[in-house]
Amino acid sequence: MLAEHNGPGGEFTGWVDLPRSYDREEVHRVLQTARIIRRQSEVLIVVGIGGSYLGARALLELLTSPNYNLTCRRSPQIFFTGNTLSSDAMTELLDYVQDKDFSVNVVSKSGSTTESAIAFFLFRQLLEEKYGREGARERIYATTDKARGALKSLADAEGWETFVVPDDVGGRYSVLTAVGLLPIAVAGVDITALMQGAAEMMETCTEASFRCPAWRYAAIRYELYRAGRSIELLACYDPAFRFMAEWWKQLFGESEGKEGKGLFPASVEFTADLHSMGQYIQEGKRLMFETVVRLGPSDRQLTVPADEADGDGLNFLAGKSLDFIRDRAMEGTLLAHTEGGVPNLIVETSGRTPADLGQLIYFFEYACGLSGYLLDVNPFDQPGVEAYKKNMFALLGKPGYEDRRAQLESKLEG
Repeated sequence: MLAEHNGPGGEFTGWVDLPRSYDREEVHRVLQTARIIRRQSEVLIVVGIGGSYLGARALLELLTSPNYNLTCRRSPQIFFTGNTLSSDAMTELLDYVQDKDFSVNVVSKSGSTTESAIAFFLFRQLLEEKYGREGARERIYATTDKARGALKSLADAEGWETFVVPDDVGGRYSVLTAVGLLPIAVAGVDITALMQGAAEMMETCTEASFRCPAWRYAAIRYELYRAGRSIELLACYDPAFRFMAEWWKQLFGESEGKEGKGLFPASVEFTADLHSMGQYIQEGKRLMFETVVRLGPSDRQLTVPADEADGDGLNFLAGKSLDFIRDRAMEGTLLAHTEGGVPNLIVETSGRTPADLGQLIYFFEYACGLSGYLLDVNPFDQPGVEAYKKNMFALLGKPGYEDRRAQLESKLEG
């Protein structure tokens, strides 16, 4: 149903063919704009929430460094905002860019998402104070709907450069559009190689059989769900994977979690979380299974030196690389957890290049679409997200929500 675009939510499956059919001219403009931002700005502010930022941040940290803003030398620092309602966090970032040259990439299909709209208003205001309205116009880039919505209308009226979130691609599947490509291109990531890697996995996924890794992953996790497992725990042994896990949680959580169905997606960062969550995983309720992501060798290798006194008792590791020690820790953990009754799946990449990560992104996206159909739900809508928004709008006094506000306030007072 995915390949034919004829399943539930099929109108939002444009991402299935995207690695081959993407707009080459749009990507060319992304690269041109990235060069402009790199030349004129010390900082890029990316405004967005959920799928409007998680994929971009995941790829940025995994393909550069989780400490990118401390280590970047030839490219701007990149900060993500508009994903919180914390006044302290917002003020801190506004203060930081006050005396720096900066640009803003606002990412929103509608332009009306509360968290992002507030953040964009504040940073746009600062840009106009700093550079004037004309100068600010050259530093604002809007990634939004191609024809409608509040942000598109505003961008057209102000003359901002715009990029398109395709109509047939939902937010959590949009990382391989300008949503994800522009921020990471600013960081110098090879987005052409990223798309080529995704295209390779796309070809692999055309085979509807157990030989295809995405089909295999979807089928195994579905059988574990049917067998009573209710939590999938995504694990990786690299701190650079942290936001990839956050992206994965939104991808599967919003796609599967409806109609009282679906695995609960959670994540851990090993080996650190073995010292916090390891006890529960080993001996707690048998609710979960683990999916462990192996990313291949580190780019830079460190070995443990010998100590003549051996005061810390580590000489048995002398000459061993941290990669070697990490891999033995992973194998030991896998054996302990499986023997403790926690099934383990392994997802392995050949490395951590843009092409490798393009494959991984598409693998998870395709497996997620399949998983939704196995559950007999629409994996491309998110009706439950609207519940909190309606309540929030009512309690904030948004026009049109007066009756609902009275009902909610009565419940809160009771």
